[in-house]
Amino acid sequence: MQTNAMIRTKQDLSKIIDQARSSDAVALDTEFIWEKTFYPRLGVIQIALSDEKCYLIDPIAISDLSSLGTLLADKNVTKILHDAPQDLTILSRVTNALPHNIFDTRIAAGFAGLSATISLASLITELLDIDLAKTQTRTNWLHRPLTQEQKKYAMDDVRYLRAARLLLLTRIISPKIRSWLKEELGMFNAPSFSSPPDDYVRYKKIRGSGHLDRVHLSELRELAAWRERKAKERDRPRGHILSDKALLAIVHQEFSSADELHQHGLINAKKATLFGNEIIEAIQTGRAVKEADLPSPVEHIRLNTKEKQAYKKLIDFIKRKSNAQGIDPQLIATSSELKRLIKHNHAPDTPLPPRLAGGWRRRFLEECFTDIHQPA
Repeated sequence: MQTNAMIRTKQDLSKIIDQARSSDAVALDTEFIWEKTFYPRLGVIQIALSDEKCYLIDPIAISDLSSLGTLLADKNVTKILHDAPQDLTILSRVTNALPHNIFDTRIAAGFAGLSATISLASLITELLDIDLAKTQTRTNWLHRPLTQEQKKYAMDDVRYLRAARLLLLTRIISPKIRSWLKEELGMFNAPSFSSPPDDYVRYKKIRGSGHLDRVHLSELRELAAWRERKAKERDRPRGHILSDKALLAIVHQEFSSADELHQHGLINAKKATLFGNEIIEAIQTGRAVKEADLPSPVEHIRLNTKEKQAYKKLIDFIKRKSNAQGIDPQLIATSSELKRLIKHNHAPDTPLPPRLAGGWRRRFLEECFTDIHQPA
């Protein structure tokens, strides 16, 4: 098959996947549009078997992408992506496959002395002294046929990833740091990584939820879960169903009918007719939850003076230790996680952030606490 070709049939896709599964590593990427839908609309899937053998898969022309799923799940082939999470979420959904053996060059960059948030263009410039074009970043990937400029841009996004992986690994000399990278990349193998989050935890992401009592939080939980289901069902953005501001306003007041919601300007007449009663039902369901099953209040971590001093000292040691070991301090933890860690050390009832409770991060932080003579 001609290289640099557009794959538009299931048969041609199977041939490329067979070649890919016989190699040690392949590069993958996606191009999509995500504007007025809940789910991204996939326009192109890029795959590179080498610097020269690059292909574009047309998911609009090929409805059955299951053969791509076999590659995604193949434990014997390394799949190289840059900033993998979003691409993997999309690919897992369209192939119904769980990813295995993923190498994320952005994460690896953080273990190789570069920024853990580096862009692909900056990484390729740093490693290969090649400048990637940025002219197609806002192009319409759903339009057919693709222009030659679009095709080149898309292929270049995977063309250099195999070389980038090898160059990054040569920079990570320490066996310990390599083991940390391997452990970090292992998160992509967990089935939970590709599984969509529970609709009933979505309320935690709504700004302002931390000021609600448990009953109102229960109402918000039901409303947010209802909105999540409705957005998926209609394939519309959450805000097109009901805004976060409207959700909070609804739980702050005692509404008993769709007409009241409309009269208070929280939903328009069309939405009141379409699903006003469902909103009221969700509120009532949340309000009827037994006290033992009410959600816990969103906890705000506030450090006292002593804890703030410990936090600043920990930040300083993390930076120094990270620099000494040649890794990006951003890999270790977020500021919120570190504050919770400090609070845990002074008040053990405060739960540890899951990422810091075990694994390489815990070992790294234990060394930091040893260095500053503070028990972990």
